[in-house]
Amino acid sequence: MRAGPEILTVDGAEATIHRDAPHWEGLSTAALGSFLCNDAQSGAALLDRAAAILAGEGFAALIGPMDGDTWHRYRVVTESDGSAPYLMEPVSGPADHAAFLAAGFAPISEYVSMRGALSGAIDPAPKSVRGVRVVAWDGNRSEQLFDQLFAASASAFERNRFFKPIEKAAFLKLYEPVIPLIDPRHVLFAQSDGGELVGFLFGIPDRLEGELPKTVILKTYASGLRGVGHLLADTFHRNALALGYSDFIHALMHVDNISRQRSLRYGGTVFRRYALMGRRL
Repeated sequence: MRAGPEILTVDGAEATIHRDAPHWEGLSTAALGSFLCNDAQSGAALLDRAAAILAGEGFAALIGPMDGDTWHRYRVVTESDGSAPYLMEPVSGPADHAAFLAAGFAPISEYVSMRGALSGAIDPAPKSVRGVRVVAWDGNRSEQLFDQLFAASASAFERNRFFKPIEKAAFLKLYEPVIPLIDPRHVLFAQSDGGELVGFLFGIPDRLEGELPKTVILKTYASGLRGVGHLLADTFHRNALALGYSDFIHALMHVDNISRQRSLRYGGTVFRRYALMGRRL
């Protein structure tokens, strides 16, 4: 078996094979990432070729698009309102979804992004959790910040489907390009009275809107205590509105996650849908 990613091409399509992907339903699984195709026909031909190669090597399943694991880029856009991509959003080619369907893949995990007006996301009374305070990152010691985010993310997401551990150095490398784009006021930590980290929220302005973005993106949040996630989101919305932003994006939520239901209560509406696709070999 080959070690490391392998680039596979056919006329009009290209992808990278990752043979150490997270398992799907306990099956020996490979993933296809960096997927590109000129049309659905060439994309499906590449996917069929990859499936044949991997089945011959003993793999039982193929998933994609996924650049090796869920820490990196994954998911194909399945439905869109046609609006421009936002910062850090996975982008698909116009024929990508059709190519996966034509090659016999089906959705195995589905996600949505939702947007709305910040003014509609503010509850009459601020949320609170007894014994917990929310503080924003002070903008200093970025290495320490991402050390905390790494530890909290690994703990919060280890029970998620398709989770695969990542080395801290690789995690830090993922976020290096984003550091200059961060506004520390949108990076929040929930701390207990004893100073223990019990939740975090990573938000960022949508810098793709230009120098004065009107939209803030709630990229991810997690908590270890009941009510802390809601507290973090409420604080994030209030801070953003006070800073002059008008709109929010709740990014890449799994369709079964409670955050999607909360987004609906905040007045969020779906503008993009995504899926991770799978095929048994």
